[in-house]
Amino acid sequence: MQNITAVGRRRLLAGASAVTAAAAGLARPAIAQRGRFPDRPIRLIVPWNAGGSADGQFRVLAELASRRLGQPVVVENRPGATGSLGAVALKEARPDGHMLSQIHLSVYRVALLSPRPAYDPRTDFTYIIQLTGSLLGIVVRADSPWQTLDDLLNHARANPGKVNYGTLGVGSSQHLVMAQIGALRGIDWTHIPYRGTAETLTALLGGQIDAAADSSAWAQFVEDGRMRLLCTWGAERPPRFQQTPTLRECGIDLVADSPYGVAGPKGMDPGVVRVLHDALKDALFDPVHLAALARYDQPLLYLDSAAYAEAARRYYETERENLRRVGLLPG
Repeated sequence: MQNITAVGRRRLLAGASAVTAAAAGLARPAIAQRGRFPDRPIRLIVPWNAGGSADGQFRVLAELASRRLGQPVVVENRPGATGSLGAVALKEARPDGHMLSQIHLSVYRVALLSPRPAYDPRTDFTYIIQLTGSLLGIVVRADSPWQTLDDLLNHARANPGKVNYGTLGVGSSQHLVMAQIGALRGIDWTHIPYRGTAETLTALLGGQIDAAADSSAWAQFVEDGRMRLLCTWGAERPPRFQQTPTLRECGIDLVADSPYGVAGPKGMDPGVVRVLHDALKDALFDPVHLAALARYDQPLLYLDSAAYAEAARRYYETERENLRRVGLLPG
């Protein structure tokens, strides 16, 4: 009887172990089904050609965030449409956190300029984190006759329609500021839009345009003596270009640092947003990334998800007023 009981006990324990193992096997897929995020690579759209400061900064950020998330964060360049193709992609994407895009001020302007916008930046995105901005400025070729911004503006005013400048497109931060400068100084000059920074600066070096308003991808050309920096657009002179005046110092009361961040489609799960925010914030403040910001002369403009969403609403209204002021707002 004791032998039978012992055998029965062993069989019972073996059966219980089998049930436990089977239950654990069922539990693992259930956990995966509930969604361990991320469970595949994340696509991060940079809506410019490769080679600009935003593209370079995002590639460093993506590599650092990949290590924290355990999945690759893959930068995908989608240039064109004044940098709005990432926003269009978000409107059509699933809100599972596996597609993100840079959101910058031109995203708001493109929506405001279109009679039938493809998206509404106030309602169609989940704002995750604000990161940085851009050092913007006006450059000319080093062999140009203009030594100062006043030289360029005086020449443009004396020769209506004959001076042209390149930017990243209609409604870009660069275009808007140049339009404001023209309005303030009574200048009639010609805007030439390009698909990206590399195209704009190549056109300047090739003599297709007289000046370029762009982000700090021109920095190396300036340091190499191939371009001349006439002014920068921030509130203060950047560390690398202390000899160059700001727009305000040139008598034009404008400041533009073009803040930008990362967003996903609307309706994202708050837990997914939190995972992405925390990984991107860690990457943002990583010394390797901070060194990249310094290399591109970009300011640190961090905002968390809630603060960024609130800031986005303000940016939209501010850009509406800026477009109205220079006569670009439809209707």
